[in-house]
Amino acid sequence: MEQPLVVGVDGSEQGLEAVDWAADEAALRGLSLRIVYASLWEHYEGAAYVYSAPYDSDRAVADAIVLAAGERARARRPGVRTTSVVLPQEPADALLRESDLAAAVVVGSRGRGSIKGMLLGSVGLAVASWARCPVVVVRGDSAAAEGRHERILLGVGHPDRNSSAVDFAFQEAVTRGSTLDAVRAWRGPARGRGAGAVSHATSDDPDEAKAAAELDEALRGTRARHPEVRIRPVTVEGHTHRVLVERSSAADLLVIGARRNKGLGLQLSRTGHAVLQHAACPVVVVPQHG
Repeated sequence: MEQPLVVGVDGSEQGLEAVDWAADEAALRGLSLRIVYASLWEHYEGAAYVYSAPYDSDRAVADAIVLAAGERARARRPGVRTTSVVLPQEPADALLRESDLAAAVVVGSRGRGSIKGMLLGSVGLAVASWARCPVVVVRGDSAAAEGRHERILLGVGHPDRNSSAVDFAFQEAVTRGSTLDAVRAWRGPARGRGAGAVSHATSDDPDEAKAAAELDEALRGTRARHPEVRIRPVTVEGHTHRVLVERSSAADLLVIGARRNKGLGLQLSRTGHAVLQHAACPVVVVPQHG
């Protein structure tokens, strides 16, 4: 059974930007696109839609939203098989259920009802935290959304906790023909080196050497399976979330992993929360299974 790419819409401009990104990604990966709207959103989110019309019922509003999103996706990528559905559920619940059978779930960086000052909507944060498949939060400028940097950024954590994210990043690099920047941040005692400094292969710093060894271990198996990928592994001294946010301005996609805890869903780290709120490009959170 084919796994579609699922995109959640809510009538916001950010939701339509997510549709654009999802349509492009579906075309690249040869997937179908499933547009999902959860009909309970309008009962508690009072901000305006990106268009206005005199609809006389919540269902009519929902139908208009998915119709507009579907037309937009088909106009952008006519070759992608696109379907849409209105579900009578809370939005996060609906998208989490969709994640069971999806190749990935795509959401916008903010919804119509986002609390002022909250950079990522509550629905997006919940889905990124709990989904059973990769979740893409579409954010950043048009250069990133359109893939003009031709670069994928991978944040590499502990080798035992990051393999799914590594596999995903390599596959995206293959599909897009992009360079893969694999970054392992590390922290050591202050020795006069500025935060965010790029490490050098000849360094004898034990913390740096450990980070380099962990980066090599994390990449080794997938790298051997994809020798065609242009990869730039680098270790950088600094806080992981700051390093990734800074480097995201030159990337089309930032990929990070998240651990799965039994009965608790995904555990988003400080890094996960930071990049979802502040990255300058779309972010993919990949659950680590097993």
